[in-house]
Amino acid sequence: MEAGVRLSAGVSKWDIRTKIWDYMEANNLADFPRPVHHRIPNFKGASHAASRLPGLQEFKTARTIKINPDAPQKTARFLTLEARKTLLVPTPRLRTGLFNKIVPPPEATKEILRICATSQGVKDYSVPIGLDAKVQVDLVVVGSVAVSEKGWRIGKGEGFADMEYAIMVSMGAITEDTPIVTIVHDCQVVDIAEELLDDHDLTVDYILTPTRTIKTGCKRPKPRGIIWYKISYEVLERIPILKNLRYREKQAGKDVTLKDEHPDFPNARKPADSDENAKTGNTKLQTESTSAQIGHRHVGNDSLSTKSETHGALTTVYVGNIPPGTRVSELKSALREFHASPLRLSWQGAQGRAFLDYTDKMTAESVVSSLKGLNLRGQTLRVEMAKNQRNKGQVEISGQRHKYE
Repeated sequence: MEAGVRLSAGVSKWDIRTKIWDYMEANNLADFPRPVHHRIPNFKGASHAASRLPGLQEFKTARTIKINPDAPQKTARFLTLEARKTLLVPTPRLRTGLFNKIVPPPEATKEILRICATSQGVKDYSVPIGLDAKVQVDLVVVGSVAVSEKGWRIGKGEGFADMEYAIMVSMGAITEDTPIVTIVHDCQVVDIAEELLDDHDLTVDYILTPTRTIKTGCKRPKPRGIIWYKISYEVLERIPILKNLRYREKQAGKDVTLKDEHPDFPNARKPADSDENAKTGNTKLQTESTSAQIGHRHVGNDSLSTKSETHGALTTVYVGNIPPGTRVSELKSALREFHASPLRLSWQGAQGRAFLDYTDKMTAESVVSSLKGLNLRGQTLRVEMAKNQRNKGQVEISGQRHKYE
């Protein structure tokens, strides 16, 4: 521990973060982006610290490695690609999905691999990995703001590393024995009281700094999945992949009561309240009512039909890859669960597809994001904006036009 970082007794997690950030700024220990406050610091010497990673036996034997997208882990990502291992990088803040699998071009040079390890490279050389992916992650590398030699870790306070780990547990992608590595500056290694840790906090097995490789020997249990009663509706709305996972776990009979629904929470809401909540706000959907067009027969609410005609153009979402035998009620139930009920639903189950009408493009795009990876009867649905939107309720998919009547 750097002598300059002194922590008094009784400090909070936030006190520790602030002390580290202030010290690194005052001593010019970080590179761009600055200031380091509210970030995983891109510390000077990060490349040298990351160069210790290939020396770990766990790295040598790993086939698939998940590394966070922050700047100080850029070299770790490059070294993983250089070793011809599979690299998974979480989508920033889990806004658009779960992971990106980096796929360098054939015969990629070191320079190309270095580009693949950057944030732009992740965008240009990757394919998305969702909840259905059958992946086995052998090693996890995370960033930290502070960490103790015992393995206690403090992130920047947003909980994404903890959440990513918990999601991987739920996917079956990792086990309790999957090693966790963090790469930090020496000044970030401090004493942390164990009582500051919560059940959802991720601990680490190795700490790599510019001067040391520390094996923590940490025995504290790691998170065993998402702790739903600590997740709020607000967080659920921001992270579509969580909605998907919650739906699956609810279908599996697990308790997915949210923080806002918990009886100990002030003004606790009932689970059904979320449906009412979805009706308000500009980016939420305007109605819980749905109607279905079975074949060419429209079954639904007359007032909805009148409303959609009055407003003219709708924005349509295409849902494909619907398993044979699926009932429209199953899709409607899933849509309600994701707060994604449309103004009108056109059901073409025999062709394995459906079309969802929404009042505007923003709402439709939000639905596509929320339903990404949606699974019915063990099959992942294809959800995307319908091609060639038509003013009169027509939509064209792969050259075939389907008219809502």
